[in-house]
Amino acid sequence: MLTNSTILITGGTGSFGNTFVPMTLAKYNPKKLIIYSRDEMKQWNMAKKFQGDERVRFFIGDVRDKERLMRALDGVNYVVHAAATKIVPTAEYNPFECIKTNVHGAMNLIDACLDKGVKKLVALSTDKACKPVNLYGATKLCSDKIFVAGNSYSGGRTKFAVVRYGNVMGSRGSVIPFFMETAKTGKLTITDKRMTRFMISLEQGVELVWHAFDDMEGGEIYVKKIPSMNICDIARAVAPDAEQVEVGIRPGEKLHEAMISQEDAYYTYEYPEHFKILPQICEWGAIEKMIKGGKRVPEGFSYTSDNNPDWMTIPQLRKWIEDNSHKVGNI
Repeated sequence: MLTNSTILITGGTGSFGNTFVPMTLAKYNPKKLIIYSRDEMKQWNMAKKFQGDERVRFFIGDVRDKERLMRALDGVNYVVHAAATKIVPTAEYNPFECIKTNVHGAMNLIDACLDKGVKKLVALSTDKACKPVNLYGATKLCSDKIFVAGNSYSGGRTKFAVVRYGNVMGSRGSVIPFFMETAKTGKLTITDKRMTRFMISLEQGVELVWHAFDDMEGGEIYVKKIPSMNICDIARAVAPDAEQVEVGIRPGEKLHEAMISQEDAYYTYEYPEHFKILPQICEWGAIEKMIKGGKRVPEGFSYTSDNNPDWMTIPQLRKWIEDNSHKVGNI
């Protein structure tokens, strides 16, 4: 589907974009891949990696600017929406700015895609959008709802879907590089020793987006099946001899991550490698076309990092860190 097409990724200089772009160039050989973002220095640095590759283009712009989006989307077939204000404390202290990017930006992008005849858009979501307890999660829940409902405006001309996953292993600001740095002191701070987290790599996130483009009818939320770990086991994998000091949960932080709530269960179907939450409203298409062999989950089902049947072991995480040490904290 993506082969010989024109693809645009918003927020394309971030962690996801820096993995999506080379993987997609190698697998699909698109005609053009446009990185749309507002940070000129990040674009300058990223452009060095693809110097001489005429398929890769860079476009300075903000999702808050609908006119700029309209210009950037000329001739674009597929869009990946990765742009977001996503640091939880930043969103709490700057709520107007978070809403402008995460909510108004989503609305601008839907309008621009419809007006420019984009075929399909896949938006990145987060576990924090499931039963949100902070502003970032609340804005991403709004964004998810907006993209799902966007299908009712398009008449099938443009299809919108969402992928949802948790914190990425080794990404900037995540716990693994933090533990690696603070291990030098001999002590690791643990917010709560009961805490659990989902574990996903950027490569798995990219593959989920590819699958969504291939599978979507419009309005689905895709949730990848991934393992969980207890926070103390993550600390032991990074620094087995360090003392663990419990300091308490931070404002806006959950004890366990959630990606599918009990309220979502009625609309959720299970597949070998993922779940699919179908839209609660679907005047634009048939639900049967979206199910595609999936099995409806039982009543009361939820998918959280503490009730997950799949758990990553300490040796497995250590192996991942060894194999990816060159990019931990830089993605």
